[in-house]
Amino acid sequence: MTKKTPHNSDEGAEGGPRPAAEQDAPVIRSNEPGSFARGVLAKRHPALIQQVRDAFPYGPRQHEALDALLDEITSGVIEPLASSEPDHGQWLAWGRRHFGRSWFDAPFLWAESYFYRRLLSATEYFSTSPWQGVDPFAPFKRAELRGTAVDEELRALDALADAPAEERATTLLRASLWGNRADLGFRITEGDAAPGAATDGLVADDSGVLWQILPAGAGATVAVVADNAGRELVPDLILIDHLLLHRHAERIVLHVKPHPYYVSDAMTADVIDCLRRLVAAPGEAGVIGGRLWDAMATGRLEIRAHPFFCAPLPYEDMPEDLREELAAVALTILKGDLNYRRLVGDRMWDATTSFADRTAYFPGAVAAFRTLKSDVVVGLEQRTLDALEQSGAAWRTSGTHGLVQVRP
Repeated sequence: MTKKTPHNSDEGAEGGPRPAAEQDAPVIRSNEPGSFARGVLAKRHPALIQQVRDAFPYGPRQHEALDALLDEITSGVIEPLASSEPDHGQWLAWGRRHFGRSWFDAPFLWAESYFYRRLLSATEYFSTSPWQGVDPFAPFKRAELRGTAVDEELRALDALADAPAEERATTLLRASLWGNRADLGFRITEGDAAPGAATDGLVADDSGVLWQILPAGAGATVAVVADNAGRELVPDLILIDHLLLHRHAERIVLHVKPHPYYVSDAMTADVIDCLRRLVAAPGEAGVIGGRLWDAMATGRLEIRAHPFFCAPLPYEDMPEDLREELAAVALTILKGDLNYRRLVGDRMWDATTSFADRTAYFPGAVAAFRTLKSDVVVGLEQRTLDALEQSGAAWRTSGTHGLVQVRP
């Protein structure tokens, strides 16, 4: 991977000060009591350590390492990776300002990313032991994919098969956006609609701009940067099939993680699991699975896994090889909350900050599909923000609201 100068989240890519607009938006950290970020580090991460411990018959070394990691994240200071780890030098550079400090004082994006890297060390994912390459999150991903809810969601595709192409496109986009509520998105309903099937849960919707960039028959190349595996990746793949089938795209590159990350983030193995699930399904789902399988064979659908997708850095600092690749496509679609945080910067922006301004650095047209599950958000109209704030709901973090934002 092409290296760039590592930096603290308070600095620019070359170590200099961030622009004034960013200096006015504080970096999100986990040291504020009662904050969403603190809850992730103080509660979610310890619980995840226990879940991973229970999911595998690990030996004494892994249990000792997991115990040490738990002690460190709850009451210790951030320690560097062992020198034997293959990316020790890279993380030493990325974390030079954070080691020796409380986990809660480091930037939230960095701390969260480094926790998952340390969890892989504890479970010996990168070691030469028999546990090398064993995804500690695989049981959670596969259990979700095998669940009966997926059967119901795939059956709903049969009713959608005969819908007009434009209506089908809108429905499939909504399904991809809402991820684990895809069962709502696949249905064409009349009357009152639930969030995920209609626009009532959207705080911003630029989907019309997306279809202007990708009209039917355009034959463009599109990049899709995946987020979660399982029930979220299935509707992503179904949307990809629609884009290929109706030639909104002639070719799609699906970017996934090169190793396990953030519990459910998709890797190549997860894409294969989802494709097999589709191919084995009856009805329209099986037809879609067959087309996607063929698209892989002909190169119209290609999987890539750049190391930068597991870096604790904003996309503004992407390496030159990835920048050149994304500059060459008609549109890059970024899925999910983590990709959004990396796209606009993990800071407490004024929610009316321009999405176009925050993504002006991106090397081409970009779209964000996101269910809101963290504090960061930009690009909202003032009246929308006022209504959300007056609602009293935890709309930024509850997963009840979503957005489609596009910068041509």
